[in-house]
Order: sequence, then structure tokens, then C-alpha cells
Amino acid sequence: MQTKLQTIPSNKINSDKWNECVDTHKAKIYFKFEYLNLMADNWIGIVLNDYEAIFPICYRKKFGITYSYTPAFIQQLGWIGNSIDWKIIEEHILQLVSFGDIMLNDNNTINNLPEKANYVLDLDNHYEFIYNNYKSDLKQNLKKAAKENLIYVENADINNAIELYKNIYATRMNGTSERDFMNFKKLCNLFHQTGNCIVREVSNSENNLLSIALLLKDNHRFYNIANSTTELGRKTEANHFLMDRIINEFSSTNMIFDFEGSDLPGVKTFYQKFGAVNEPYFHWHFNNLPWWIKWAKK
Repeated sequence: MQTKLQTIPSNKINSDKWNECVDTHKAKIYFKFEYLNLMADNWIGIVLNDYEAIFPICYRKKFGITYSYTPAFIQQLGWIGNSIDWKIIEEHILQLVSFGDIMLNDNNTINNLPEKANYVLDLDNHYEFIYNNYKSDLKQNLKKAAKENLIYVENADINNAIELYKNIYATRMNGTSERDFMNFKKLCNLFHQTGNCIVREVSNSENNLLSIALLLKDNHRFYNIANSTTELGRKTEANHFLMDRIINEFSSTNMIFDFEGSDLPGVKTFYQKFGAVNEPYFHWHFNNLPWWIKWAKK
């Protein structure tokens, strides 16, 4: 079988063929041409033959050095499509970027790479079946929330979801700039036009926003991209209620609910309460800089 790897600048990529590869191999939404174009500072595509497989490389330049990085709101990338020897891919990448970090998707099982946690829940079951697999303390929290007269809102606002998420979490998101949030807002509004950005929120009887979730969607998954809870919401178990109502709404849909993380113990425990299972991805750090630059960095 022929193995021809091309390196194609993003502005020369055939977006239809690129997205067809993404859809054919059920790759995650971060691979979509539009997603990469809006969220990456710069990117190139490594393409096998006629888009039989693809590998996007997001990069920046500093002091004349080209290095890879992970853009904001992109959890994982890597190789998707027809398989070839990883060494061929690695050698090709190291000719393009000398240094950096790439989060490889769950299909890129390269030996000895550190794992990162990502929890997912199968929605291809009716709600009662999913609920029966909830942890007992989650069921207790939902009973507590039921006494709070919480209101589940299906037509919530994208801008509100992003602004609250930014206000609560921006200081913890190292390297995420105002420009990143602006681009993410553009992305969400673009996806909303095709029904692929969904926002759900929970408020109380006084119309106070308690918890809100912005979900992106493709043909296979819902992605819990931006989920925020106010101080009052935490006191009323509003986020437990919100996640449960979302799961109820989209149960029996033959989809996956992707919680989008996490290695943080508290967040990890929260996701596990819903019966979510870990679908790990992998952190590839590489340093192919000349020896004298490595020495200077030290």
C-alpha cells in the first residue's frame, strides 16, 4: 500500500475532503476544519494520500523556532484514519516542529505516553436504565435539588454561557486569552446555525441563574465544553440537576455524552457519579531542538 504523507498549509487544505475523513472515522469535533481554523493561531495538516488519514499540527513561532501547542477549547488531536507505522508519522512531524506538546486522541495508543482522563457516558439507553447506574450519593443530591423548585431551561443564551464560564474559570486557564474567548464565541455561533451548539441552564423561581452548560455536538457525541455553576447553584446542587436533565433529554439517542475531562479529583468523582467511564487520551511531549538551544533553555 502506498504511503504518501503530504504537509498542507491550512489555507490549501480541501475542507470537504478533510471533514469527510473526520466524519468517516468518527473523529472528535476538534478535528473539524472550521474548529481548527477558528481556534488555532496557525495550523497545518499532515495528510495521507488522498485524505485517507489526517493529523493537524497547531503551531506558533518564537525566536525563529516553530513549536506545537494545544489551542484553547481543543482537548485532543493526533492521527485519525487509516493506520500506518507511528515512526513514519513521528519522523514527519519532527521535521516540521522541533518542540512542543500534542494531546493525542484515544486511538493513538503509543507506548509509555502519560494518560489524561476523559469521562464519557453512553446515551444509547433509556433514562431509567442510566439513572439506575447513578451513584447513591448522586441520587440523594438529586432528591435534595428536587426540593429547590429548580427550572430547566432549554433555550439558553450562548453569550451568557461563555461569559459566565470566562468569569469563573479564565484565571485558571493558563494561556487562554480574550482573543481565544472571542474566537470560541464565533465558533459556537457558527455551530449554532446548524444545530450543533446547544445551551441548557438551571435557574430558580426568582429567575437567578444557577448553572449553565454549553454543549457542542456532532453526529456521535455531545461535548460538555463549558459548564459553570454559581455560588448559589452549588448550594442547591444545581449542576447535578442540570447534568441529570441533559442526560434525560438526550437519552436513547445513540450518542455519547463527553464530559470533557478530568484529572482533577473532585471533577473526576463528579463525572463518575453518573456512571461515566474513562476514555483516556495521551500527552506527547517532544524536544528535537539543537543541543545548544536545549543548553541555553536550561
